[in-house]
This record gives sequence, structure tokens and C-alpha cells, in this order.
Amino acid sequence: MAKQNRLTVYILIAMVLGVLVGYIVHRTASTEWLTSFATNIKLLTTIFLRMVQMIIAPLVFSTLVVGIAKLGDLKTVGRVGGKAMLWFITASLMSLLIGMVLVNFFQPGTAIDLSNADSSGAQDLVGKTKVFSLSNFVEHVFPKSVIEAMATNEILQLVVFSIFFGIAATSIGDYAKPVIKALDGVAHIILKMVNYVMAFAPLGVFGAISAVIAVKGLEVFKFYGLYLFYFLIGIVLLWAILLLVGFIILGRRLPVLLRRIAQPLLIAFSTTSSEAVFPKLTEELERFGCRDKIVSFILPLGYSFNLDGSMMYMTFASLAIAQAYGIHLDTGTQITMLLVLMLTSKGIAGVPRASLVVVTATCAMFKIPPEGIALILPIDHFCDMFRSMTNVLGNALATTVVSRWEGELES
Repeated sequence: MAKQNRLTVYILIAMVLGVLVGYIVHRTASTEWLTSFATNIKLLTTIFLRMVQMIIAPLVFSTLVVGIAKLGDLKTVGRVGGKAMLWFITASLMSLLIGMVLVNFFQPGTAIDLSNADSSGAQDLVGKTKVFSLSNFVEHVFPKSVIEAMATNEILQLVVFSIFFGIAATSIGDYAKPVIKALDGVAHIILKMVNYVMAFAPLGVFGAISAVIAVKGLEVFKFYGLYLFYFLIGIVLLWAILLLVGFIILGRRLPVLLRRIAQPLLIAFSTTSSEAVFPKLTEELERFGCRDKIVSFILPLGYSFNLDGSMMYMTFASLAIAQAYGIHLDTGTQITMLLVLMLTSKGIAGVPRASLVVVTATCAMFKIPPEGIALILPIDHFCDMFRSMTNVLGNALATTVVSRWEGELES
């Protein structure tokens, strides 16, 4: 069996074992031991995610700078970047609108049982929330120190610095060639590290699944079945639209792309982190036929501007909380909320559940009780699995589509 297929099988086995072990612990252990088990077993996931996070910053910086330099001139950078932003904005608006339409049609908030709120988890999220303001948004986008941006894995800030660095390197020509060559070597070394880090993926998957099942049990599906079901209808609809557009542009190569990104999709699904597969996705898209200069330019941008699954969920969750509290929002207010989410959601790929912090801030802004986030926390882990996987699909399609538009997609 191919090495890549073996890893996929191991991840699937880890998911099944995680559910079984988590359920056994949930049924047999005391409350104190159960909490201790969940905390300790989740360390496996923490180890895996931290190993991925340690290579994100150098990979984004090196690949994005090299990608801009290889594009050759500022006119090409502007053209490719413009096409990418056209896709990102269109896909983001479509995702937000799907979430808004579905939540108004199905009214999932009315199905939420107020007695099952996770108050302690909500207090933690509310504590991380800042009220949205233009100054906070600017601080989130533009770094005051690239070292600080790397240390905190602020992808959007790192992208801004890398774009300036890459454009400057391109403009001075031959003087920058040794630097670009060195960064190209760094990028290849980091991509080699990806293979070593991915070997720990099954352990991270096992820790994540067993911890959440041990604490919540399978009963969480009974209380929140309708909420999860309606959300999955939205995910299926979003996938259908994305794949239809992908098929129109890529044709018969679309199934090949899906096979290539199957493992990154599975890892994102099981670890609830889009960031966890960034290095592996870079590698697989280049193997699929996307030129390295396009991948290294588009993919980091996508992780800041093109999180389709998270975008859809943020409108879905915000309006569902309003429904649970019986708060009616007119269409104009909902569209305003949608536009606010377009701004506040940039650069949230780094941490699982980061989108919930954005939802909490948005609720506070629109006079929806921010502690209402506690209502959806018990089922959020399972929603996060699907939205993380959707983020990966959206960025893979964006990169391959722009490659096709540029005539840079090899067979």
C-alpha cells in the first residue's frame, strides 16, 4: 500500500478508536477522572497542532516571497492577485448568503435546548472577544513586527509583510537573486519536514475525537441533531456549488484533484484545523500540476481571505443564537451583519474554534447576548470538522482555478 494511503487508513482507524475509547470512558468513568482523561488525551492533539504551527510561519514567508519573485514583475503579481481576490470575494459572499438563507428557512435556533448551554466554555470565549472597531481591524491586518507576527502565527499579518518583501525583491532584480534562491531552499526543507510531522496525525486525531466524546458523549447528537442536520445541508449545498464551478473550469481533472486532496481533507476534518493541512496541501497541489509560483502566492492569501466553511457557519450560528433568544433581525440588519463578518473573519485559520470568537463579537455588536455562544458549544466541535474540511476544499479549488486561468496548470 502506498505510504500516503497507509496514513489515510491510520487516520480513519484513529477516528474510530477515538469514538470507541471516548464513549467507553464517558459511560464508565467518574466525573473527576473523565475530565482528567479528556485533558490529558487532548495533549496528543496539542502536540500535533503545535508541530504543524511551528512550520507555518517559515513556510508562508518563504513560499510567498519566492512565488512573487517567480511571477516576474509587478504587473503579473497584480493580475494573479486580482483574479484570486475575485474568486475569494465571490466565494465568501456566496458562503455567507447560503448561511443566511438557510438559517432563515429552517429556523435551527428554535430547536436549541436552552438547558444544555456550555456556560464555562462561553465565558472563556467571551473573555477573548474584542468589540469590533476599525482600529482593531487595522491592527489585526498590518503587523508592527514581523517577528511578532511569526511568533503568534498571525497569517494575515505575515502575508502583508511577505507581499511587500516579495515585491521589493522583484523590483531590485539581480541583487535579490541570492536571497530568493536561499528562501527557495528553505521552502523545500520545510516541505520535507511536512512528511515527518504528518506521521503524528493519527495520534492527534485520536486525542481530539476521544476527548470530545468522553466529555460530551453520543447524547450530544440527540439534543442538537436538527441544528447539525440543517448545518450539514448548508455544507452539502456549498460543496455542490463549489464543485460545479470547479467542474466547469477544470473539467475531467476535478476528480483527480479530489483524490489528491483527500488526505488533507481528512486531516482537517478530524483535527478541526484548516491550518493543520496547509503544508501538506501545498505539496499536493504542486503534485496535481499547479505551478509552485502560483501555489505559493495564492494559498497563503486563501487562508486569510477564503475560508468558505467558516464564513457560512458564522452567519448560520449568529442568527441561530438570535432565534434561540427570540430576537428578530430584519433583512437589512442581517445583510449588515453579513458585511461585518466579511471584515472580521479575515485571518482566522490559525486556531480551531477561532470563528466562534468572531461570532461572539458579532453577537455583541448586534445586541444579541454574547453568552448565547454557550448554546451551540456542545455541538460546535462536530460542526467545526465539516467547516474546516470545506475551507480546505475552497482553497484547493481557488488555487487550481487561478492556475488554469493563468495557463499554468500542467497535466
